[in-house]
Amino acid sequence: MTRAKIEGALLGAFGAFLLAVPWLVPAVADRFWVSVITEILIWSLFAASVNLLFGYVGLLSFGQALFFGCGMYGVAIGIAKLGLGFWPALGLGVACSAAMALVAGVFAVRLTWHYFAIITVVFSLIFYFLALTLKQLTGGDDGTSFALPATFRLGAMELSLADKTFQYFFILATVSSCFFVMRRLTASPLGRALAAIRENDTRAALIGLNVYMLRLAAFVISGVLAGIAGALFAFFGRYASATYMFYHVSGEAVVWTSLFIVVREVVSTRWEHHGLIVGVVAILIVIFAPRGIVGLWRDMVERVVHRP
Repeated sequence: MTRAKIEGALLGAFGAFLLAVPWLVPAVADRFWVSVITEILIWSLFAASVNLLFGYVGLLSFGQALFFGCGMYGVAIGIAKLGLGFWPALGLGVACSAAMALVAGVFAVRLTWHYFAIITVVFSLIFYFLALTLKQLTGGDDGTSFALPATFRLGAMELSLADKTFQYFFILATVSSCFFVMRRLTASPLGRALAAIRENDTRAALIGLNVYMLRLAAFVISGVLAGIAGALFAFFGRYASATYMFYHVSGEAVVWTSLFIVVREVVSTRWEHHGLIVGVVAILIVIFAPRGIVGLWRDMVERVVHRP
């Protein structure tokens, strides 16, 4: 069996599991875990936004929390302050993230390596403290809460994310669509151009690629993905807080996706320092799986394929 067939079969099984979660999980565990899996989907999209920059362009950003927070606040302010419906509020959140990514990217993508990481942290901190200061708009330390508007209205029937099953499938569909678009983008000529810049930006410039504009485009796309994740998280929690704009949230996206959430939910009720477990696991991954968990998984599949 080839690697493509093995990965295809496993991907199909994983997809079937995700589609069955609202019924399968409550049958074997507490329904609370459906919400945990829903949250994992949101944070996986946020982590993917970091990976788009770091994995395909070679830029390590610690400012993704800024765009995540813009997505959250766009939704919360749109509903609580402006009286917008579901879709206009979602659009406002994504638009705010895109605009912020464009503004920050104009300055940030001129730099590389640790200089790029530092300037993204600076942007994140500036707007984090600004969100705390503008209390009348953002709620300051208390954040902004809101009531969920209807997502769809069909005559007398109304669908809202207050329905946990509908919420799960809406978030699953949105996250899956974003991953599909990312896959198409990275496989396109644009994705290959970004990979060329990652490998050697000087040679990429010599063959005619506009390194600055391509990096800026990737930065904005990454910011939009983070903003979509933030908007979904706002709908998920009915809340927006400046806490999620702090740079440590960006660092968490670099280190974890689902692992931290599962550890948090399982261990935090018994031990408050559960973050240490994630740190130890991260160190072990760096030592034994320098290509990451996905790289380790692909190596295992390769060994199975080529086993005598």
